[in-house]
Amino acid sequence: MAMRLATTLTRAQLGLKAPEVMVEAHVGGGLPQFTIIGLIETAVRESRDRVRAAISQSGLDFPDGRITVNLAPADLPKGGSGFDLAIAVAILAASGQLRRERLAGIEFYGELALSGALRRVPGLLAALMAARHRQRFAIMPVAGESEAALLGGTAIGLADQLADVVRHLNDGAELRAPAAALAGAAAPAPASEDLAEVRGQAQARHALEVAAAGGHHLLFTGPPGTGKTMLARRLPGLLPDMSETEALESAAVHSLAGGTLLFRQRPFRSPHHTASTAAMVGGGGNPRPGEISLAHHGVLFLDELPEFSRPVLEALREPLETGQVTIARALRTVEYPAAFQLVAAMNPCPCGFAGDQTEACRCTPEQVRRYQMKVSGPLLDRVDLVVSVSRVGLGVPQSAGAPAGESSAAVRSRVLAAVERQVSRAGVLNARLDAAGLREHCHLQADVQALLEMAGNRFALSARALDSVRRVARTLADLAGDELISGAQLAEALSLRADRGKGDGLVC
Repeated sequence: MAMRLATTLTRAQLGLKAPEVMVEAHVGGGLPQFTIIGLIETAVRESRDRVRAAISQSGLDFPDGRITVNLAPADLPKGGSGFDLAIAVAILAASGQLRRERLAGIEFYGELALSGALRRVPGLLAALMAARHRQRFAIMPVAGESEAALLGGTAIGLADQLADVVRHLNDGAELRAPAAALAGAAAPAPASEDLAEVRGQAQARHALEVAAAGGHHLLFTGPPGTGKTMLARRLPGLLPDMSETEALESAAVHSLAGGTLLFRQRPFRSPHHTASTAAMVGGGGNPRPGEISLAHHGVLFLDELPEFSRPVLEALREPLETGQVTIARALRTVEYPAAFQLVAAMNPCPCGFAGDQTEACRCTPEQVRRYQMKVSGPLLDRVDLVVSVSRVGLGVPQSAGAPAGESSAAVRSRVLAAVERQVSRAGVLNARLDAAGLREHCHLQADVQALLEMAGNRFALSARALDSVRRVARTLADLAGDELISGAQLAEALSLRADRGKGDGLVC
């Protein structure tokens, strides 16, 4: 048998990046043998059996000679079953069953069933985005149409079977294009949980508005049954709509994790307190995104904050500041975005009633101290707002004629106005202002600066905490429509940290 060589293109997974992989198939003489090389993992090695059966079941001839498939570059780790289609097409082209000249400028993604059917694989959206950037045509399974529809355009072909791909390449048979682009037409679903359903808790409601307007991290403390979780679940309904870029980034992360996300709807992740560090920040031999990345451009809600293990909580410190997480392994280093907004809730003590005016606490001072020490000072230093919620007035039934609380729509209108001021002024929300942005946009007059310095000395606030106070004060000024930060707004920003004590832990 004459030696023949063919090449196809596909993509590997490396975080949100989708590096190009060249699949080189060589069919030569000799005893039948099928070898795949190129720093491959188990799922890729197993593709030999899937590809062999899929080609035979599609009415095509599997070559009898020595087949060698190389996935280049050889120093890039390759895992998953998404290389199946590219390998099968390369083998068919190398054996003369496909027109090799038709392969130029086309990328192939998809897992092959033994019957020759194409199956969806995780991470399709990231690969499609990379292919669009290179202006290439992509052939992928019909099962991934929902992801392809987010990009739209005519540079994507959907196939059900390997035989459909062969007919397209040999005879020019048309492949179905994805549905009309959803990116411009889809709108986020209206919030199903309205702030009007929350009774009382005026300070907590105001803190939620401030957090939404400036992108600030928030911690609710108080006895059980005071509405901490109820308040947190209403934060997504106050946030502005996602831009197309944000929506695609968030959808790409969920695609990598094998899940789905309603397009343009901000994610709300609420992991259980038994979650491991790898589940929270990502990990595994082939690193996968964790909860903080799945909450990218959305909200991460941690209920019963002290019940999370200390390593899990400490792993949040860097992502809270940088907006990304880097997972290092022996063979690869993967970066995932993690620009999430943290909302947490905790009881003041193990029994939950320390400082409560209606029920006595059963915990000793030492138990209370140990419980609060589970949340470290460095982590709390990265939380901009700490707000107490109480049970005062919650036991009084609401009469039929009593006015409801302010709705999410009314609060959201003020939030959107404040966000527009921030973006037009600095390009980012106040919580994301860097040192240069703080100097330029959070300038304090002399008397206000003196008040901040006095409060810093009295409450032993760190430099990071002082910057946080300035960011929150800037958000309060934006909500009020003020150009300058007033002393009253700075004092309010300080009061929204009043539950934080000196050093580790909280003060009841």
